[in-house]
Amino acid sequence: MTLRYENLAEHLLKAITQNLYRPGERLPSVRQLSHQHQVSTATAVSALRLLEDQGHLEARQRSGYYVRPRPRCSLPEPAISTPPREPTLVTGQELVLRLIKAANNPKIVQLGAAVPAPSFLPTQRLAQMSASVARLYRQRISNYEFPPGTPELRRQIARRMSEQGCPVDPSDILITNGCQEAMSLALRAVTGPGDIVAVESPTFYGLLQIIESLSLRAIEIPTHPRDGIALDALQLACEQWPIKACIVVPNYSNPLGYCMSDARKRALMELVNRNRIALIEDDVYGDLGFGMQRPSTVKSWDSERRVLYCSSFSKSLSPGLRVGWLVAGPHVEQTEYLKYVSNLATPTHAQLTAAEMLAKGGYERHLRQARNQYRQAVDRMTAAIDAYFPSGTRVTQPEGGFVIWVELPESVDATALSRLALAQGISIAPGPIFSATQKYRNFIRLNCAVDWDERVNQALVRLRQMVGKQ
Repeated sequence: MTLRYENLAEHLLKAITQNLYRPGERLPSVRQLSHQHQVSTATAVSALRLLEDQGHLEARQRSGYYVRPRPRCSLPEPAISTPPREPTLVTGQELVLRLIKAANNPKIVQLGAAVPAPSFLPTQRLAQMSASVARLYRQRISNYEFPPGTPELRRQIARRMSEQGCPVDPSDILITNGCQEAMSLALRAVTGPGDIVAVESPTFYGLLQIIESLSLRAIEIPTHPRDGIALDALQLACEQWPIKACIVVPNYSNPLGYCMSDARKRALMELVNRNRIALIEDDVYGDLGFGMQRPSTVKSWDSERRVLYCSSFSKSLSPGLRVGWLVAGPHVEQTEYLKYVSNLATPTHAQLTAAEMLAKGGYERHLRQARNQYRQAVDRMTAAIDAYFPSGTRVTQPEGGFVIWVELPESVDATALSRLALAQGISIAPGPIFSATQKYRNFIRLNCAVDWDERVNQALVRLRQMVGKQ
């Protein structure tokens, strides 16, 4: 349930984003807000302090609260992508394993894998919850919790999704080992070897690995860094090819970071229904927007049950917990079976720990703090790219998540750059691994959720020097 001060804070933030209060301008006083919105002064103060904590306001002694300007990057964004317009088998994903291995090396500056540093996660609270679960469910956690998963966690997820405008019954939810398994199960349920699936371009390399492992063909659809997948291009692809499924990350996508508008989400749902294809929605970053209000899901408009919704707590709570879920609609029994034959079950202890975090409010409290952390991390990394990198560089400016997509001058070979950087103790993600056809030769993706120190700063300086030599 949203508290009154959170509602007031959301109202004020909306006014700020609509430029009713511009950077540097003073907001109404506590007394004025209390009178205008029929709330107590304590509620008004709590709302203002929440926006201050999130970095939207600054308090000035004996003067009040003022809108804090968000630093904006002077670099332009990349243009909409222009991938090939025909299906292809996915190849060239060998680089990914090297990238993932580097993420476990503490000597490497981790700018490659999209894994938040522990300081961005509620590690202490999770440890407390885990210990509590071990005491309360001593015998239960030693047993399998076969699909669809623990009723406690499925109930908490269903409640949360319903409160966000996406009614889901707990019986529709299948607990998985992260979002990666959820997407794999979804694809296995609606496609077979040789089938064609439409993907954003660029798209998350983990999805391309799944497509490769299932012997599917991918058709890359042009995608804009702010608006998302090009619906006209997707419609044309559906008319030209027997597409079985489309996979999108509509909220703070990886690697572009865009968030589709409600109008475009509804239009995407209409397109999917019109062409009678399955839509696999990856919403793993949906909780990590920088604003007060969580964006909607495409699943919210799924009247014909064509959306297979995938998400997890890996980016927001703990990557190591490995708890995700799938809402598979009419494919629920099939995906439960596929889950069982793949790995029997998701660990019971992890499921119950996540359920406790949701039930006792720990997850929502963490998100209120984490959103501001991620916003500051993205702003800091973007400002450094702006300051250090050469003319011709372009960078996305996401409103959520914690990765940025950087277009370097055309002379740069991102794959060669990644190898050179790794040899010097810096991990980056080269653009070609985000494409089924190895496009984006001069692009890199950077993880912003790192503990910023002199090592990180110097790593970016060295990257700049390496770029200049290509």
